[in-house]
Amino acid sequence: MKLELIIRSNSSDIDFALLKDGKLIEFNNETNNNNFSVGDIFLAKTGKILTGLNASFVNVGYPKDGFLHYHDLGPQVNSLNKFIKKISTGNYKDYTLKNFRFEKEINKNGSIDQVLKTKQNVLVQIVKEPISTKGPRISSELSIAGRFLVLVPFSKRVSISQKIEDPKEKERLKRLAKSIKPIGFGVILRTVAQGKKVAELDRDLKNSLERWKEMCGQIANTKTPTKVLSELNRASSILRDVLNDSFTSIVTNDKKLFEEINDYLQEIFPKKQSILKLHKAKIPVFEKYGIERQIKAAFGKTVSMNKGAYLVIEHTEALHVIDVNSGNRSNKANSQEENALEVNLIAATEIARQLRLRDMGGIIVVDFIDLHSSENRQKLYDHLKSEMSLDRTKHKILPPSKFGLIQITRQRVRSETNIKTKEPNPNINGEVEAPIVLIDKLDVELNRILNSRHKNKSITLNVHPFVASYLKKGLFSKQVKWLFKYKKWIKVLPRDAYQYLQYKYKFY
Repeated sequence: MKLELIIRSNSSDIDFALLKDGKLIEFNNETNNNNFSVGDIFLAKTGKILTGLNASFVNVGYPKDGFLHYHDLGPQVNSLNKFIKKISTGNYKDYTLKNFRFEKEINKNGSIDQVLKTKQNVLVQIVKEPISTKGPRISSELSIAGRFLVLVPFSKRVSISQKIEDPKEKERLKRLAKSIKPIGFGVILRTVAQGKKVAELDRDLKNSLERWKEMCGQIANTKTPTKVLSELNRASSILRDVLNDSFTSIVTNDKKLFEEINDYLQEIFPKKQSILKLHKAKIPVFEKYGIERQIKAAFGKTVSMNKGAYLVIEHTEALHVIDVNSGNRSNKANSQEENALEVNLIAATEIARQLRLRDMGGIIVVDFIDLHSSENRQKLYDHLKSEMSLDRTKHKILPPSKFGLIQITRQRVRSETNIKTKEPNPNINGEVEAPIVLIDKLDVELNRILNSRHKNKSITLNVHPFVASYLKKGLFSKQVKWLFKYKKWIKVLPRDAYQYLQYKYKFY
């Protein structure tokens, strides 16, 4: 398996594309103005206490207040509130919790007005980004994620990722965690901790502990609401969560980001520094790796699959619906049942990819092609579970119903990735500019360029793939005619991201 992380940066945001054997399996976007990412910790102020909902609205600086439910307070919220009060004065500087006296845990079935008061300072963490008209979902049960483990302040427990199945390995990790765990903190061992030595775990733990101390140092004399701890930038958090020995390359087109990632790799995975590359070619990085083309093909309402089969993906207010169709697929199977199973297995693989690509959350209902054999239904269910096992987002898959439907719930922590694959119709008022007019425009523009200060530079023309094909077609193509006319070779570069009538000359 070949894994590649391609990172494209521009002035306003950063795009992350994760490729598995050249195929896009995950796509993320990070905007520079996103101040409410999952994992961020805020010193905030409580607003209205809703005893009927057993929750409180909390001002974290977003136009809509965050929502804090009683069950998200954490059993040690009284200890946390006492700690905040102490360090807010600036006089208490022991952030290790070693000598801190813990309060009694709150009642599991208690009421929020017994714990919080209006306009009280609270330390909260974003667990769900603002989506649509809703503010962020927050929690007072804080955690600081590292490479191999998660540090949980005001806790005593040590737990292991459920994805680690070997009981001996679980016991070994638990023993190691207990030996290095500081007093007053709990630890959750992540899946990537499997097989790691105590020195690596301890180094990771100390890094997280330093982040906790830095955060505590910012709380003294701070006004509310204020962000006191930021989650790692998206590049670092993706590397922290998914980087393993299977990665073959990490490519970015931004020099500053290249240096940041290089520093982070040196800290968490030094032997993988050599796979980091800075993209310097004239061809845009997403074009070179075929990502732009895959994005256009993968985010539409209809998604094509192998052998003529396709998916139709619909979104409603309550849930997402996916319909599996065999299309014009040629039936080479011995029976209709075998044909249906083959299409369903192909669809299950693509559905697992689509859920990660679009970051679809909530309830997803999949209407597979009917299978009459219980053995085949089980085979489909097992295959879908296997394909979904690589998904880092929490999810649950139910067995096929009597109607052949499979229901999936997938945790929603941020807005769904939504990319428009349709372009504006250039046919306005029943008329459209003739293609030859665009070619004339290219001629006029080129003539102007070759009589300007750019005349001695190499020139590349970026155009839609259809226009590029026209310019290159034939022995005496338009490109060749330009060579004879201007005595200069004009490189034509197809751009999948461009609309039909869009073009741009570049100079090197």
